[in-house]
Amino acid sequence: MAITQQRLDDLWDFSDAAGSETRLRLAADAEADASARAELETQVGRALGLQGKFDDAEGVLDAIASYAPEVRTRVALERGRLRNSAGDVVAAVPLFREAAEAAASARLDFLLVDALHMLAIADPANGAQWTDRALAHLDGVDDPRTLRWRVGLHSNRGWALFDGGDVVSAIAEFERAKDAAVRWGTEQQVEWADEALAEARASLDAYGR
Repeated sequence: MAITQQRLDDLWDFSDAAGSETRLRLAADAEADASARAELETQVGRALGLQGKFDDAEGVLDAIASYAPEVRTRVALERGRLRNSAGDVVAAVPLFREAAEAAASARLDFLLVDALHMLAIADPANGAQWTDRALAHLDGVDDPRTLRWRVGLHSNRGWALFDGGDVVSAIAEFERAKDAAVRWGTEQQVEWADEALAEARASLDAYGR
């Protein structure tokens, strides 16, 4: 049985990976359903990776035996994140591709967009195409939590454009991120979008239009 993203949201605090690890371990230990427990264990691996404990994280992922589609997708996704965080993007990209293919095959919209967004980060030479694919997929989605991905996708594209010197296009992306944050995001995402817009507009004013 797949667990809901809302349940994971309640367990995660990305500013406190160690605390998240503790909550996720407790939730996994208490979970009776094997597939749901395995999904929670993938997030234990992710929390360990965010603490730089890459070997421990790999050990957790190696021990997962479930073959449920959502578990296989998450294992590939988290292995990719571990390698990306360790600086091995060459190894990360095939894992994100594997996760995207598994998610697409099983119609796991949230995880498909997650994998595509990670591909855009790990494979910046093709980042625009990966982002386009993620946004195109979201056109056929009506789940508000999945649609929240529009915030990060537009924001990441905006910063890539900003760093590349195309401030006008960056502002357009930040505006799209702000619109998505207002519709589907969190208050913090709205604040971040406002901050990005302020920085980009100030840069445009400083260097002239």
